[in-house]
Amino acid sequence: MTRNAFLSTVIALLSAVVGFADSPKLSPDLSDTGAEKVDVIIQFDAPPGQSRNNAVNGGALKRNLPAINGALFSMPAKALKGLANNPRIKYVSPDRAVSATLDYATATLGSDLALSYGWDGQGVGVAVIDSGFYDHEDLYQPSARVVYTEGFIGRKVKDQFGHGTHVAGIIAGTGHTAEFYNSTKSFHGVAPRAKLLDLRVLDKNGRGTESGVIAAIHRAIELKDVYNVRVLNLSLGRPVFESFELDPLCQAVEAAWRAGIVVVVAAGNQGRYDEVGNDGYGTINSPANHPRVITVGAMNMKRTTSRADDVIASYSSKGPTLIDHVVKPDLVAPGNRIASLLAPRSLVHSNYPQNEIEMSYVADVKTRQRASIYYVLSGTSMAAPMVSGAAALLLEKEPTLTPDQVKARLMKTASKTFPTSSVATDPVTGEVFVSQYDIFTIGAGYLDVQAALASNEVAPAELTAESPKAVYDSETGQVFLVSGDSAMWGTSAMWGTSAMWGTSAMWGTSVLIEADSAMWGTSAMWGTSAIWGTDTTEGFSAIWGTNTVDGNSAMWGTKDSTGTSSVASAGQDVATGDMHVMIDGEE
Repeated sequence: MTRNAFLSTVIALLSAVVGFADSPKLSPDLSDTGAEKVDVIIQFDAPPGQSRNNAVNGGALKRNLPAINGALFSMPAKALKGLANNPRIKYVSPDRAVSATLDYATATLGSDLALSYGWDGQGVGVAVIDSGFYDHEDLYQPSARVVYTEGFIGRKVKDQFGHGTHVAGIIAGTGHTAEFYNSTKSFHGVAPRAKLLDLRVLDKNGRGTESGVIAAIHRAIELKDVYNVRVLNLSLGRPVFESFELDPLCQAVEAAWRAGIVVVVAAGNQGRYDEVGNDGYGTINSPANHPRVITVGAMNMKRTTSRADDVIASYSSKGPTLIDHVVKPDLVAPGNRIASLLAPRSLVHSNYPQNEIEMSYVADVKTRQRASIYYVLSGTSMAAPMVSGAAALLLEKEPTLTPDQVKARLMKTASKTFPTSSVATDPVTGEVFVSQYDIFTIGAGYLDVQAALASNEVAPAELTAESPKAVYDSETGQVFLVSGDSAMWGTSAMWGTSAMWGTSAMWGTSVLIEADSAMWGTSAMWGTSAIWGTDTTEGFSAIWGTNTVDGNSAMWGTKDSTGTSSVASAGQDVATGDMHVMIDGEE
């Protein structure tokens, strides 16, 4: 997307906010001008029956959305304002576009140790809401693991985009084809014996609608007991327009979570976005902004099997979330140049055939068979199914765990060894991106499947693993993490005796806060620009506070004496979620 396109999006969103400023039941991106008819998702105060549907004057029912006590209607745009006066209506928003969270198309997380102990996801159902599955042998050999298929968009076709097949392979590919070709590399997924549900919501261009995704989530809930659906993978998203408490997509994933399904969502790929001086912060997509779900950012493995040289992918979206300021992502996992299953003749494959991984098999001296079976892609889309597979392994081992207990285990056992910062250079433009390893970049740490399976700690059933909110105190210049009404830097414990996830720390075993270099205090986090406070020396934007040097927007605070609005006042993530493909990777 061009810079002008981004600016146009900002202007459009700001105009929408002004247009319905006096209608809190109408989403900020609805406008009373433009198209004569508009498709809207209406959430009611109770399950919509005929009486509630009839109350939508002039609206034609297109799809029921029971997961959110709502429905999709087509109605005249001029009738929208009248909905705000209906006491039965909770919230109205457009049927927004969603897209695959794929960024750089350019190995795979090693679950060999888990497999050696017998954990392979057997019996656990994982619903994949994506672009569908191609009939790849690694999903059907030596036995079929795709147990259910349904489309929620267009006609019944296989994966024409090439994204869902790749995601499915990361979760539960068997590596059967590679074994047939006597490959020296392993291409199996994290949980190769998990059961997969193929719920197709994205078309051949990787696009879909919010209502389609909500309907697919409802189907996963309905099939929970039929196929033991315990995990839901969403490697897709869209910009944030309102609080997660009103967002229909967020309300749908919350329904799945409450039904006992672990929901894993890609964070988004806008970590390089810096149009308003925010250095990629505040770019988490919806529904990854919901505090209950597990939101996953992407790591770059540098093509080695060691964690020691792994760094954050510079495109991985950062928190906190817009509007609600939820601390995200929750985890990071491998996401850069991930090898998985190829959907032949799909859009991604047709446009970038050089990303194929070719196999060859020598039957005799004169005969050589070749086949392109696997493919490499990058993005938080690839990182999310790593965590979904890990959740399936954990639930196979301990099937009584709740979604909150799974999330808490994965976050506490995540590796927390990172550099202070890392640098990535775009191979095409030469642009340099510096990443800081703060809580809004890497969350609780790097997914560690072995540690999660080895741990026997179980979070108390009565407590939730909601991601905390970051609250800025303008008087003290400090930021506090708050869960409910309790500040997490106080004396009470979140999961243990004096910690959020561990024994004496937030999400680990070592104390984060130090007197002379406070992470959440008044001094700079990494010794340069202030993360929370006032930046008066280095010329970088403060995330929370006032930037008094170069005039770039502060995310939460005032920009400068001109009074130009900050990102927070606009209330929007202007990233579009468009797919951008870079052939040779980013680093």
